[in-house]
Amino acid sequence: MSTHQFYRKYMCPTSMRAIRARYDPFLQTRHRIEQLKQLGHSVDKVEFIVMGGTFMALPEEYRDYFIRNLHDALSGHTSNNIYEAVKYSERSLTKCIGITIETRPDYCMKRHLSDMLTYGCTRLEIGVQSVYEDVARDTNRGHTVKAVCESFHLAKDSGFKVVAHMMPDLPNVGLERDIEQFIEFFENPAFRPDGLKLYPTLVIRGTGLYELWKSGRYKSYSPSDLVELVARILALVPPWTRVYRVQRDIPMPLVSSGVEHGNLRELALARMKDLGIQCRDVRTREVGIQEIHHKVRPYQVELVRRDYVANGGWETFLSYEDPDQDILIGLLRLRKCSEETFRFELGGGVSIVRELHVYGSVVPVSSRDPTKFQHQGFGMLLMEEAERIAREEHGSGKIAVISGVGTRNYYRKIGYRLQGPYMVKMLK
Repeated sequence: MSTHQFYRKYMCPTSMRAIRARYDPFLQTRHRIEQLKQLGHSVDKVEFIVMGGTFMALPEEYRDYFIRNLHDALSGHTSNNIYEAVKYSERSLTKCIGITIETRPDYCMKRHLSDMLTYGCTRLEIGVQSVYEDVARDTNRGHTVKAVCESFHLAKDSGFKVVAHMMPDLPNVGLERDIEQFIEFFENPAFRPDGLKLYPTLVIRGTGLYELWKSGRYKSYSPSDLVELVARILALVPPWTRVYRVQRDIPMPLVSSGVEHGNLRELALARMKDLGIQCRDVRTREVGIQEIHHKVRPYQVELVRRDYVANGGWETFLSYEDPDQDILIGLLRLRKCSEETFRFELGGGVSIVRELHVYGSVVPVSSRDPTKFQHQGFGMLLMEEAERIAREEHGSGKIAVISGVGTRNYYRKIGYRLQGPYMVKMLK
């Protein structure tokens, strides 16, 4: 059996659904929505993740076709171009609340960012893997660490949320150097991502690393060392960063060496408990996660503010939390853009809301259930505080929001209007 056939045999569910739809974006979307409906899920809100490969390296014509059909699958309209598709998607009953695109630092430059804004993209997942130049070179990344820092700066100055893919256990690194790179990653203002996907190195047949491993020139961390490392990394994550994943969803028969457990995050959290340390990332503290895993609900909720410098700009992480129980109800990321921002809509001292999210049970757009945290008014309170900070502390005359196409009407109702890909409001 060839490597390609072997991989196909153990394909992940997402890839199998794509194959069944012959990679047609319209059919993939329609089929998945129908599946979710049949399973009893609310599909009033949809988030797309364009994953695998480097989407922005594909021809522009194909990219436009692909994104246009994602929007058309929601609205039911047949569009002639991306602008028309986005316009009709705004009014769709099934709202597109965001699009995430996986990319590389060298495909995250100004022209790529502008294209992604046109698509309605709000979050980027950028393959970083390591903060060490020698490791980037030895693993044939094809870009420098300096390019990583530049892409983070440009992306945040355009309003995007930035999720980094990092890969511990690469060749010639070692445990202590791996720990040091994550300290650097979270503390150096040139990095400081909004989110993290942690993908420990896997040895897969048919790769250069497989040959190194087979000849004894590369050895993966032991299972206990890997759990210890992940536990120590999770303890470093600041409260404004969300850990989305802790290992890749690759079937174990494909893996010759590397992660041996399918529940690495769970094992790392258990190890942290033994060590008396905590993970305080966004996901761990979410109200919904706390309700499910610990059967606790917030009691005393208050506004919490955390300020930090990142990628040339002033970041403010606003949240409503129960500090005593360390439960997070909602968050807002506000940025005073740097002077280097290239988008004309954000030039001349503009503040931008890069994310607004209230956690808890998903509530259909048409309903208002007072017991659900998403409809307790926390989003409005966060926006009011962001506008105050932008006006009084940033000295901004305008505030912008990078909004999912389907949530633009929410901002229209509170005085915002569309300018380019952003919802904007003049501040008095």
